[in-house]
Amino acid sequence: MNRRLTLAAYPQGLLGSEHFRLDTQPVPEPADGQVLLRTLYLSVDPYMRNLMAPVGPGYAPPVPLGGVMVGGTVSRVVASRHPGFKEGELVLANAGWQEYAVSDGSDLLALGDVTQPSHALGGLGMPGFTAYVGLLDIGQPKPGETVVVAAATGAVGAVVGQLAKLKGARVVGIAGGADKCRHAVETLGFDACLDRHAPDLAARLAEACPQGIDVYFENVGGEVFDAVLPLLNLHARVPVCGFISHYNDAAPPTGPDRLPGLVATLLAKRIRMQGFIILDHYGERFDTFRREMSAWLDSGRITLREDIVDGLEQAPAALARLLQGGNFGKTVVKVA
Repeated sequence: MNRRLTLAAYPQGLLGSEHFRLDTQPVPEPADGQVLLRTLYLSVDPYMRNLMAPVGPGYAPPVPLGGVMVGGTVSRVVASRHPGFKEGELVLANAGWQEYAVSDGSDLLALGDVTQPSHALGGLGMPGFTAYVGLLDIGQPKPGETVVVAAATGAVGAVVGQLAKLKGARVVGIAGGADKCRHAVETLGFDACLDRHAPDLAARLAEACPQGIDVYFENVGGEVFDAVLPLLNLHARVPVCGFISHYNDAAPPTGPDRLPGLVATLLAKRIRMQGFIILDHYGERFDTFRREMSAWLDSGRITLREDIVDGLEQAPAALARLLQGGNFGKTVVKVA
């Protein structure tokens, strides 16, 4: 039987186990030109929360009620009726929150002989690719510039900071807790890291960035961006891949209208603030990214940390914890 997690209700505000249903269905049979996949590892990522609504964000269709939750997977081909894939090989897939799935091969990437297959969901996969494109193509850090990244020990932020160091920048991270900040400095090589839970974030960030901020990699929003905005330098670059602090919002945030101040700062300081969806870049950049990131990882210049959860049924709690900053590294569910 195939165990699946489906969307039972659209969440309003905080995500909980009541929004999912665990059911079982017969394992599907592959037709001609298809393969049967067994999920080994399941990726848990912030974007999933945006797809749990009747109307999606536009770059991907929403998950329908009763539908299997979406998600990238590392899967093993257990039966093949496709000439391009053989039984036993590992592939990067989009099988979603279930133990088995069928594919026609169009969305599969053969992984070959890899030491740690789950890295294909993190530093060598979509999160690492997001960091690579956002920082190098949009942020374009130069030697000696100051780069700031929030969620600094998460799947994206940790790679952003390490790539910025490879490019000769000074890197300041923002993370949730002393242990995460210590990891960012001592293991990832950041120059400084600030605990977002401690008081006076804006003042501490200004002290940590005496020359201002040249690149801010935006993936959090909220009070972190409020602290960053006044410190942005002339011609600063702000790649935007997400705003996780607002994903659980049930209503627009309260408080003053920040839009006029933001627009005035963007104009006066000639700031480049650009959103990007990583799906747009796979065709032209992914092969280069995989080659360069693999070399950096093999040489020890990039370090990856995973937050592994055991069991498909733990995926809802893992996503809820991620959205509240409870993860430490790339969140991966070990399914089999």
